Amino acid sequence: MKISTKGRYGLTIMIELAKNNGNGPMSLKSIAKENNLSEHYLEQLVAPLRNASLVKSVRGAYGGYILAKEPNEITAGDIIRILEGPITPVEGIEEEEPAKQELWIRIRDAVKDVLDTTTLEDLSTYGEKGVQDPYMFYI
Repeated sequence: MKISTKGRYGLTIMIELAKNNGNGPMSLKSIAKENNLSEHYLEQLVAPLRNASLVKSVRGAYGGYILAKEPNEITAGDIIRILEGPITPVEGIEEEEPAKQELWIRIRDAVKDVLDTTTLEDLSTYGEKGVQDPYMFYI
């Protein structure tokens, strides 16, 4: 399974909104500028997120977008499914021989588990909780 720029940039939007949660609306222009992304492309991505009730738009001179739920109530899986569709490592899984079918199901379930247990709060506060480099050993 490969996550396209839709999923990656959609996660970027949502992480930025989570970091800004409680501080009012945030413009796509500021998100685009801060992350060196196309504002026009982000506008295309935010529409399905708004339609799925994950974000709300705020009109006006100081408008923009805010999360429709708390960051701990939105998972990476919610965002990826909206922008990428169902999570499947292989098409036509039913036609595979049983051993391979079982492998694809286990891979799908592992990916779903990671996406569905990782919240926007986890992603937006990563590094703030004293997370250490996984390859650094201290004696």
